[in-house]
Amino acid sequence: MTDNAVTRFSEHRAQLGEGPTYDPATRTAFWFDIEGKALFEKRDGAAEAVRHALPFMASALCVVDAARQLIAAEDGLYLRDTASGALSLHLPLEADDPQTRSNDGRTHPSGALWIGTMHKGGEAGRGAIYWYRMGEIRQLYPRIGIPNAICFTADGRLAYFTDTKVGRLMKVDCDPQTGLPTGEPRLFLDHSGGEGGLDGSVCDAEGTVWNARWGAGTLDAYAPDGTRLRSIALGARQVTCPAFVGPKADRIIVTSAYSGLSEAERAADPDAGATFLVDSPVCGRHDPAVAV
Repeated sequence: MTDNAVTRFSEHRAQLGEGPTYDPATRTAFWFDIEGKALFEKRDGAAEAVRHALPFMASALCVVDAARQLIAAEDGLYLRDTASGALSLHLPLEADDPQTRSNDGRTHPSGALWIGTMHKGGEAGRGAIYWYRMGEIRQLYPRIGIPNAICFTADGRLAYFTDTKVGRLMKVDCDPQTGLPTGEPRLFLDHSGGEGGLDGSVCDAEGTVWNARWGAGTLDAYAPDGTRLRSIALGARQVTCPAFVGPKADRIIVTSAYSGLSEAERAADPDAGATFLVDSPVCGRHDPAVAV
């Protein structure tokens, strides 16, 4: 490890780790291996995570209520029975295009879900970002290459997102009651040409945006004006997405990936695919339940 506050949260290795979140009611962290078609869950105090095999690629999980979760997968949004793991299709999403899948997503304070899609081979412009709430899906932003960094301020008035292929982190005003954009996106951070790529993000209670930088192995914290406040070195280069965990949401886990690495590259990056815990106090927030 390259930071004293960083430890391994789980010994499981994900081919493409993504979509971490935390359910405070059950004190459980969840995350995915997209390419490995698996969902992981780890309760507070458990020695290790439990792996659940999935019949599809999936990338994001939202709590609905005590009995149900909503999962974003390669062909739609699925309801998952928390107790049994049984899955049922809720709504299709790009189900007519087998070459795309879901990617980054997060729940707005209103209960709306923003979820991105992308080409499975990473082809530019083949994905989009969608809004979902109460059984309705709308496309917000088409022609996205790799949608990432979706997160929201605590008051729900501002959303962030990026196309990792472009390297520009955008912000847009939102209706706090619906999670729908009320204006045009504007630049928050220009990382084009910088080391690594902007991947998943979370926004804490103070408005700080925490971004996992793919290819650079860092978790970067940005002030509301875009100033970089801090960079935390993690134990793998291909880090993917952070989430606040713990009853007080005061710690961060970060997923990573070994996808695309050669044998030699994996040997040089032995923690690739691990999920990390940043055990340093932050003012985090739990993701709200999704409104179905």
